[in-house]
Amino acid sequence: MLPLIAALAVGLTAAVPALGSSPIDAKKAEARQVYDQILQLDQDLGVADERINLANLKLSRVEYEQKVNRRELKVARANLARSQHLIVQRLLSLYTTSQPSTLDMILGATSVGDLLTRIDDADRLSSLDSQVAHQVQTFKAAVIAHGHALVHEHASVTRLVAAREATRRSVADELSQRHELLTSIQGQIATLEAEEAARQLQAAQEAQAQVAAAAAAQQQAAQDTVVGASADTPEGASVLPTSPYGSQVVSIAMSYLGTPYVWGGAAPGGFDCSGLVMYSFAQLGISLPHSSYAQWNYGTPVPSDQLEPGDLVFFDGLGHVGLYIGGGEYVDAPYTGAVVRVDSLSDGWAVSHYSGARRIT
Repeated sequence: MLPLIAALAVGLTAAVPALGSSPIDAKKAEARQVYDQILQLDQDLGVADERINLANLKLSRVEYEQKVNRRELKVARANLARSQHLIVQRLLSLYTTSQPSTLDMILGATSVGDLLTRIDDADRLSSLDSQVAHQVQTFKAAVIAHGHALVHEHASVTRLVAAREATRRSVADELSQRHELLTSIQGQIATLEAEEAARQLQAAQEAQAQVAAAAAAQQQAAQDTVVGASADTPEGASVLPTSPYGSQVVSIAMSYLGTPYVWGGAAPGGFDCSGLVMYSFAQLGISLPHSSYAQWNYGTPVPSDQLEPGDLVFFDGLGHVGLYIGGGEYVDAPYTGAVVRVDSLSDGWAVSHYSGARRIT
């Protein structure tokens, strides 16, 4: 059964996400819970099997003792019949044959000691017949009593075996139900993952189009924007510098969509959130630290209504960072078990955990 359970464990080991729970995460957590129940039930089933084995051993012992008891009872009855027959024969012999009288014993004795020996031998012979009969009768009674006790014990152990087998059937039935539930949940997970993959593909396609459009817009805006620190327009409104890296850094990050999240990762084989941002900017010659908290100290603050592609967007008290790609979406490496993907700033988690944005110029 263990190989089957090991096979069911595949795909159920995703860590608890750092960015809230998606429907897929919730289903995986449910599947993990059911899988843990399967492990416990399988252990319970093993215990039930061993208890049945023990009960069957007890039953075998009682049945063997019953067999021995029947044999002993047969022997006891035969011995009792034989001893009774011998006693009857001896009594008939006493009454049909001439036996030495006490006078004969006295006259035939050669000495006082010989006389006492003759009398004692006669008494012992009569007493021995009585003792043999009594012992055989007592043994027979003991065998019969033991037989009755074994009958009761056999009934008790038979009930124990039946109870153990009922328990095992109950555990096995529940285990089967858990297997069916797990299979159903895995099917739901597969459906949700397919839907999420389709959503991600559509989001990526839309994001790529937005990146291309934003690149053109940024080139135009760069000609009309003050480079460096922010400046004031004649009307007194604050004008933010436009990043020359925006569209390029987004294109680099987007090229790694689907790359697995790896804690501490900062290379194409796997990224964490700050690792993806650091690596993408590094391809353009911009050095950023491998820490979302430290990256917050770089660039210029950006209000949420002035976000442009390439801006760093921070969440969860600066514990998470992504790259804004336009259209209210950002690319990020969210958590263990996920991949580099496109997420929305309008998502419930993003809205409630948004911490701000920075622009690298």
